[in-house]
Amino acid sequence: MDKATLASYLQPVRLPPDPRVLVGTATSDDAGVVRLTPDLALVQTVDFFPPMVDDAGWFGRITAANALSDVYAMGGTPHSCVDVLALPDDVPPWIPGEILNGAIEKVVEAGAVLVGGHTITDKELKFGLSVTGTVHPDRIVTNAGARAGDVLVLTKPLGSGFLCTALKKEALSDAEALALMEVMATLNRAAGEAMVETGVHAATDITGFGMLGHACGMADGAGLTFRLRARSLPRMEALDATRIRKYVCGGLKRNLAYGAGTSRVRFAADVSDDDKAVVADPQTSGGLLIAVAPDRLATLLAALERRGVATRAVVGEVLPRSDATLEVV
Repeated sequence: MDKATLASYLQPVRLPPDPRVLVGTATSDDAGVVRLTPDLALVQTVDFFPPMVDDAGWFGRITAANALSDVYAMGGTPHSCVDVLALPDDVPPWIPGEILNGAIEKVVEAGAVLVGGHTITDKELKFGLSVTGTVHPDRIVTNAGARAGDVLVLTKPLGSGFLCTALKKEALSDAEALALMEVMATLNRAAGEAMVETGVHAATDITGFGMLGHACGMADGAGLTFRLRARSLPRMEALDATRIRKYVCGGLKRNLAYGAGTSRVRFAADVSDDDKAVVADPQTSGGLLIAVAPDRLATLLAALERRGVATRAVVGEVLPRSDATLEVV
């Protein structure tokens, strides 16, 4: 679903204000935050979807990493999870256990626990987690806190939308498929800890709306303009021009249409169609996009490297608001 359609569905919804809600729906953040005490706030999120890979265990790992990422993007620490599982009547009996065991691996890696869940019968298999975490109320990282002059850093390579489509068509080698699944299943824990240690202004994780949609969300939340350098965006090793053009999913078209239809996105004349596609490619369990003050950039990059975060790409900057939400040059 594209951002404009989602916004239209939610437009009639009226949530009553509550002083306990520190982060709600207004800025389309990654998770909600509710104050419990002066020194403690609850971070809550839920995410689920149908399989993007055929291997049940990897599906569980990737889905869990994706759900946990929303807490890390807020600067929080995940503590407990419950699963949401939709199963067709004809699902092989070993599949649910494989999915759950894969997810549990990542939950344990995150230092959290899986305490239960809910299962229904559905026509299509779906799986996900609701995650509860905590954060100090004064140290919440939202997607709306960027400041003019900030530098933008991305912590995972792009291209999972193209490559998942290629995988479904059996167009990846075994090594390429494994590398893709490993990137998607990598927790954003280390990146989240690095940004909290550094003290950054804003962050979000890159998922289904792609760099295009999530960068627009951060820029709108801050009332500023983001500029991305297309050739600085890191790409997965298996992503080449042929795969960009051949393995296009529906989400890519929706993301590009969102940018064009709202005049939010301005592409420089020399940005190629392939580069535009990479900017809009829907990601599964992507990295964190972080806005950090220039004088803290070196500290952030060093903290990411020290924690073993392989991708530490400086991809753009934050500008005063112009007539565009996002500039891609």
